[in-house]
Amino acid sequence: MAAPVLVLFTQDLRLHDHPALTTALRAAGPVVPLFVLDPALVRRAARNRLAHLAEALADLRSGLREVGGDLVVRRGDTVTETLAVARETGAHIVHLSEGVSRTAARRLDRLRAAGLDARTHPGLTVVPPGDITPVSGDHYKVFTPYWRAWESSRWREVLPAPERVDLPAGIDPGETPTAEDLTRDGVGTLAEERRAGGWTLARERLRAWLDLGLADYGDRHDDLPGAATSHLSADLRFGCLSPLEVARVARDLPGGAEYVRQLAWRDFHHQVTAAFPDITVRDYRPRDREWRQDPEALAAWKEGRTGVPVVDAGMRQLLREGFMHNRTRMITAAFLTKTLLVHWREGAAHFDAHLVDGDVANDFGNWQWVAGTGNDTRPNRSFNPSRQAKRFDPEGVYVRRYVPELAELSGARAHSPWVEGFGEGVEGYPAPIADPGKL
Repeated sequence: MAAPVLVLFTQDLRLHDHPALTTALRAAGPVVPLFVLDPALVRRAARNRLAHLAEALADLRSGLREVGGDLVVRRGDTVTETLAVARETGAHIVHLSEGVSRTAARRLDRLRAAGLDARTHPGLTVVPPGDITPVSGDHYKVFTPYWRAWESSRWREVLPAPERVDLPAGIDPGETPTAEDLTRDGVGTLAEERRAGGWTLARERLRAWLDLGLADYGDRHDDLPGAATSHLSADLRFGCLSPLEVARVARDLPGGAEYVRQLAWRDFHHQVTAAFPDITVRDYRPRDREWRQDPEALAAWKEGRTGVPVVDAGMRQLLREGFMHNRTRMITAAFLTKTLLVHWREGAAHFDAHLVDGDVANDFGNWQWVAGTGNDTRPNRSFNPSRQAKRFDPEGVYVRRYVPELAELSGARAHSPWVEGFGEGVEGYPAPIADPGKL
């Protein structure tokens, strides 16, 4: 019998369309599906993501057991624990999906330096970073030419879920963590209305979206009260869904072209991050801006107490659900960076502490895009919150849903609860912390 091989799961917690797992199974020997809970990463992760992770791992284990295998779970430094499992089983090869973060790059370098044959595979994006590049340069810096190349690129075929996985005899699979266990660490707070994780629920959500939501996506994706987006972002972030499978099944359906373009944006930020892994700490395009230190304004923004209803609604949705509509992500980020002039890193850190779907490439890439330090070709682009609210929440339904102080206001008045000149407004709701004339 062939020697066992390892599959190190990271952001790919599924069985369907998993190139690393499929390749390992073709070797005809035992396969060890492995996940390592690294305390160094857990301490920095949002509690919402840790709870989602616990659910996803339990579901992944259940799926593997249905086909004769199991998920081996270890706790400790990822590389150290992977090497220990390799020694225990006699494995020399580890397959894993190729990531784009600095953490992923360091993990791969360390695995190889320790003597393991670490082989990377696609699986985290539709088109792998580096598969399409401009004539000059290692990555696309502007979305539109990337989108044209992405659309015309050849996609790999979707791979089936395995029918059988055989573990080496005698290996202790270990315990999967509970959400209560994991969320003792981490940052941020647990959202009361967070959606549960796992590939089973993810596939149910995908089917429901394709049947009931996709056709209207082009017309309604910016509709704030309708919440008419897919809500699959966390499932994609944890790899409970394959982005390639989602793109392939959606693209030829009504509404699919507009939706698949958003998956291309996701891929775009991944290829930017692969080329610029400092995206979390440095400006992609330095603008020499003067940022303000304003702890009180930052705290008001975080708590949804800015006095600007659509901004406050978005920030409270984030705290309540661990999620925020994409349109209000842009509105709230622009308000912090363009109106309050607070550094994008402050806002990105807060989002990262609460978003279930937060990841390096998309979270920080989008923050820099809005702040004008990233890939937007119009660095001074503005998102006037009043105009945005009137356009995308004309009757104030979204605002009243998340800001109960304004629930009794009728129609669009929910967007302007204060009177001119910072006079009396609605009891219990603050006056705006920025000049209303600029809102």
